[in-house]
Amino acid sequence: MRDLVAETHVHPRQLILPVFVADGLSEPRPIASLPGIVQHSLDSLVREAERVVTAGLGGIMVFGVPRKEDKDPRGSAAWADDGILNRALAAIRDAVGDDTVIMADTCLDEFTSHGHCGVLDPCGNVDNDETLPLYARMALSQARSGAHVVAPSGMMDGQVALIRDTLDRHGFTSTAIMAYSAKYASGFFGPFRDAVGCSLRGDRRTYQQDPRNSREGLREAELDIAEGADFVMVKPAGYYLDVLTRVAEISPVPVCAYQVSGEYAMIEAAAANGWLERERVIDESITSIVRAGADQVLTYWALEAAQRIGV
Repeated sequence: MRDLVAETHVHPRQLILPVFVADGLSEPRPIASLPGIVQHSLDSLVREAERVVTAGLGGIMVFGVPRKEDKDPRGSAAWADDGILNRALAAIRDAVGDDTVIMADTCLDEFTSHGHCGVLDPCGNVDNDETLPLYARMALSQARSGAHVVAPSGMMDGQVALIRDTLDRHGFTSTAIMAYSAKYASGFFGPFRDAVGCSLRGDRRTYQQDPRNSREGLREAELDIAEGADFVMVKPAGYYLDVLTRVAEISPVPVCAYQVSGEYAMIEAAAANGWLERERVIDESITSIVRAGADQVLTYWALEAAQRIGV
């Protein structure tokens, strides 16, 4: 009877698996702050993509982790043909083709020596306009490598418009853009920065949004939609459900939410201490994000949850 009258249903096809691939690895390397999650080698990443297909997930989002010596102030390894992220996208596309949606994180923070999401000016601030052409170059390289979706996550003003124009001019009119539109300067990103070996000094409060603001997130989503975004995203998910609901109410395009590394790590840590029912809380957390308005959810539990949710 409960299933008959349930208002919210989550399906595997709504779930997207974020994955990390690190240059130079011959086997997966565990991430201490994300128990159960690894930095993949190219071979293990392909196997993970095949599991995504088998599980019927909606897609796979790939984050590249370059070697420290390949980082520079502009993040040039991000668009290099032989860069780890582009090689990973090509390997997945060769292995699974169009059997799942291949998504690429389009941001410089993993690739810059200073760990910020853009080029720094002489005062150490991110230069929005100087950064935009690099995002366009990165997105184009990802489309050429096999990405179905590019996902600009740096919160630079105008990033969606320039990426859309660049992709279209080079014939990638079918490559979609998932815009990280309402991305907040959150304390819940800590484990992620371990996962990608981020070199960040300082913080990102000058270009990510203030956690105290809701209307700002709505406005950013509206701007990205006007610039041509095919999806908009709210990040983090669980602590910004009010923003997610407001964005979903006005958005003419699908709305995604990212259940971030800190949300994952907290539940895993509490479950490891026996303080909560792990599987029940995982499923409840994902259901709450969909109930709040998300059409898709990026979650590190995607493969596991697909076995239980929406079956």
